[in-house]
Amino acid sequence: MGDQHMGRVVTEATVENLQDLWDAKRGLITPDQVRRITVPDALADTCATSLAMPTPLIQQLGLEKRYNKCTVASTGLTEIAVYEAARLTIQGRDVTTDVMEVPDEVPVLIGQIPLEWLDLVVDTRNRRLTPKPAHGGEHILELL
Repeated sequence: MGDQHMGRVVTEATVENLQDLWDAKRGLITPDQVRRITVPDALADTCATSLAMPTPLIQQLGLEKRYNKCTVASTGLTEIAVYEAARLTIQGRDVTTDVMEVPDEVPVLIGQIPLEWLDLVVDTRNRRLTPKPAHGGEHILELL
């Protein structure tokens, strides 16, 4: 791997259509009808803020666009689409989060806000996500 991949941390992540999960809970659809995607190589990116996915994966999940939002990127000010909430699961921990759309060539990005809610930190030395060491492996949310 080249230098641009040093410190790169990828993880398996499952993203599910939240509305489908609710419909399955109410018996409107069967659990196997819930639209979900498991991505083997989602990039944990502490420079990103939220969950970001390429358009084809968003379409596969059947998520509805909610609004456009101005963002600052390396290319300057741009507008991106924000889609309705999905459930993100990593290492058996889950969080509900809106999904931002990124170009097709961009990998699934797990940003700092979902990582905080999942109580996971990026261990760049060992190139993996780990539970926050201060919490002794327990899933704890910090309110302060």
